[in-house]
Amino acid sequence: MTLGRLLLRTSTIHKMVSRNAFTASNPDYSRPNMLRVGLAFGSTAVLWALLIKQHSTDVQEYKTRNGLE
Repeated sequence: MTLGRLLLRTSTIHKMVSRNAFTASNPDYSRPNMLRVGLAFGSTAVLWALLIKQHSTDVQEYKTRNGLE
């Protein structure tokens, strides 16, 4: 058996024995993952709350420094 045929045979066996751990599948849009949806909306709400709080603090600091209040 030549070296080329031996390598061809081992690569064929290797492909048959091994399989990919990461398989692609189509997402099921009829059943959304409610945990991920909740985390997405919850984190968005928290970020908006922090943004509004920081804005209020900045406006108050601006008014205090410029003698507007």
